[in-house]
Amino acid sequence: MVIVITGASSGIGHATALAFARRGDSIVLASRGRDALSTVAREVAEAGGTPLIVETDVSRYEECERVVREAIAAFGQIDVWINNAAVAEWTPFAFAEPSTIARVIDVNLLGVLYATRAVLPHFRHRRRGTLINVASAVADRAVPLLSTYSASKAAVKSFSEALRMELRAERSGVDVVVIMPSAINTPFYTWGRSRLGVRPHPISVIYPPEAVAKAIVQASEHPRRDVYVGAVGKLLSVAQRISPRAVDAYMLQNRRMIRQQLSGKRDRGESNLFTSPNESAIAGQFPRETRVKRSLLRAATAGVIAAAGVAWLLRRNA
Repeated sequence: MVIVITGASSGIGHATALAFARRGDSIVLASRGRDALSTVAREVAEAGGTPLIVETDVSRYEECERVVREAIAAFGQIDVWINNAAVAEWTPFAFAEPSTIARVIDVNLLGVLYATRAVLPHFRHRRRGTLINVASAVADRAVPLLSTYSASKAAVKSFSEALRMELRAERSGVDVVVIMPSAINTPFYTWGRSRLGVRPHPISVIYPPEAVAKAIVQASEHPRRDVYVGAVGKLLSVAQRISPRAVDAYMLQNRRMIRQQLSGKRDRGESNLFTSPNESAIAGQFPRETRVKRSLLRAATAGVIAAAGVAWLLRRNA
């Protein structure tokens, strides 16, 4: 198969490229950092895949069109397109700058819309293809300090739902999948902009990027509507449907969801919002926390379920 991956230079994108390469697929690697893409391309070739580098900023529609053209010129077709590129800023929204708000929306939302618009004519012409949009568990349940990022990912999910219905109505043969990762140990936390004074830390239980890559490969073979990666994200989504107020209370108890996002490591202005750091690592800075203890997972699960259960009882007896 021919796979296009945006945000392919590190983290989930890099891990996903290697997962497809091991099957012998052709992989178009799209990202801003050419040096990092060269590293990934070499690893893809060593793993058995055929790489193509297309240096791309998905916030520019003409560059998304160029990815489509170069992919088809090189491989004749596109079978799976994975919208994975994303950036973030950790800040109380009262201190967010208009320029960084716009940049997060440009990459995370407009980048998905532009890339989808660019590849869709090819998919519709072939009457087949799979579009995989990497959203986030915060698409279902937003968290403090990540308001703009949460909004962008909720919009990606909403867009995917609308597009899915349009394509089904016309019997296009094109599938739309939304991937909903929980907290994942990637360089996302190393290079996301922070206005907290410290570097950001993943929320709650942390999962390895390879888990998301595996889910994406499976979705390319057997498309499903929504694919959650990590039990915590799914639990928060379910609890949100039962009682958003109870989830608010759970997150704000002792400032839980704010404290969890503070790493204690001083921020030195690291940021990939406007320029690429040419980062090619798959894993982030939290390897010891990634292999989570079952006791921690049970505690997180119990807390979310308890909060949702109490809220359900209160609503029922109201």
